[in-house]
Amino acid sequence: MSELPPTIPHLAQAAAAKHGDASAILEHGETWSYTDLWRNVRHAASALIHAGILRGDRIAIWAPNSREWIVAAIAAQLAGAAIVPLNTRLKGGEAGDILRRTSSRILFTVSSFLGADYPALIAGEHIPSLEQTICLDRHWADFCNTGDADETIIDDALALCQPDDISDIMFTSGTTGTPKGVLTTHNRILPMIDNWTQLVDLRQGDPYLIINPFFHSFGFKAGWVAAMIKGAVIVPMAAFDVQKTIEHIERDRIAFLPGPPTIYQSLLAELAGRKFDSSSLRSAMTGAATVPPSLIQRMYDELGFDRVLTAYGMTECTNITACRPGDSPELIANSCGKAIPGHEVRIADDEGREIPCGETGEILVRGYGVMLGYLDDPAATAETIDPDGWLHTGDIGTMDENGYVRITDRKKDMYISGGFNCYPAEVEKLLAAHPSIEMVAVIGVPDERMGEIGKAFVVLRPGVSLTDSELIAWARSNMANYKVPRLVSFVDALPQNASGKVMKTELRA
Repeated sequence: MSELPPTIPHLAQAAAAKHGDASAILEHGETWSYTDLWRNVRHAASALIHAGILRGDRIAIWAPNSREWIVAAIAAQLAGAAIVPLNTRLKGGEAGDILRRTSSRILFTVSSFLGADYPALIAGEHIPSLEQTICLDRHWADFCNTGDADETIIDDALALCQPDDISDIMFTSGTTGTPKGVLTTHNRILPMIDNWTQLVDLRQGDPYLIINPFFHSFGFKAGWVAAMIKGAVIVPMAAFDVQKTIEHIERDRIAFLPGPPTIYQSLLAELAGRKFDSSSLRSAMTGAATVPPSLIQRMYDELGFDRVLTAYGMTECTNITACRPGDSPELIANSCGKAIPGHEVRIADDEGREIPCGETGEILVRGYGVMLGYLDDPAATAETIDPDGWLHTGDIGTMDENGYVRITDRKKDMYISGGFNCYPAEVEKLLAAHPSIEMVAVIGVPDERMGEIGKAFVVLRPGVSLTDSELIAWARSNMANYKVPRLVSFVDALPQNASGKVMKTELRA
């Protein structure tokens, strides 16, 4: 598109006008055209408006990737609401906390996914604002049919949608252990993702297998929003399964396949055992963990990709840096690229002053893609975005003379497990609720398959006993699976400095 639409609902309208009967979504053997997608969005938006949804409301989506997820999201935004995507691995208490803090009026979810009954998980939660819980796999059609047939209502709602409306509130975590809601607007997403689609060479008509979850920026913004910008074909995948991924690649002729390194490592391992047709694969984007140069080369040589890039982003700014076409496998593997067009990136000292190339400091970014701020937390916003507009990422790295950034450490103690950001302070807070635990500290340790896994150092209360398997089982019932520590070490005391702060450097040693 020569000129970007002002909002995501306008994007859906423009895509229908431009691409019409071309394929928009391919799921379960059924294809929706861009015209079908826009018609379904209008139908769902009518039901939301009929339900009393007003501009500025919040609508939560707690479900795996599906075409209904996309329709619910765009319809909510068309009605003037912001969407609140919830991680499908959250437990009831974690989800309830987010629903309360966002005052979500409607929750779109599913009756079951990966053994979890989502409505049952929050059945005991007190969520005063929540008026309806609608299961996309059971009640979706019935809900959509409650709308008004008057088309002018939808046109009027669309006319009110503005570029600086809040598009979504996506929750991340901080060093305080309390998840923070990141406020993002349409005019922050669309130009940033448009630039991203050009770097990764996403093209009109490309079958795009979206394994990255829609509750994550990679699956939502760099996922189906990116596909709509280019007129690509969205192929949603609810959960990664290597055999089903291969089926999609062969049957649907997948051209674009981004994701964490584990996806490609799994495909290569499968390829060693049996040959499959990967000739349709053209472009890949990876990141979220350490990427060995040998993996990049094997993606070219064995999987047949023409373009493999790495990138760096975060919930507060979806895409900060990216490699460029033509970069060597070594550069792609050992850096996360340079600033995307329209963004500035610098390496700074503790006072925020830029430091010379090659020196180590905190990665800062400034530009149109930086979040508006944190939900109801001006103090945390001011701590993260300085008066000059620089977002302090909390990641430590270096920059070379060509502007390429390499991440070397994480100022906020965060570690990445299987592509998911894990924040020790949050995990510690959840573990501390166990009745046998006196104190706990969590660190990330290297793991060949997951990149990193959590290790908990636990001090027990006097007179109690607890095994590592018992604690891990308890944690699986009380927190999202990716947060659960895989290793537990029981200690008599945690190393502390004079002010009582746990010295995690000693734990890592």
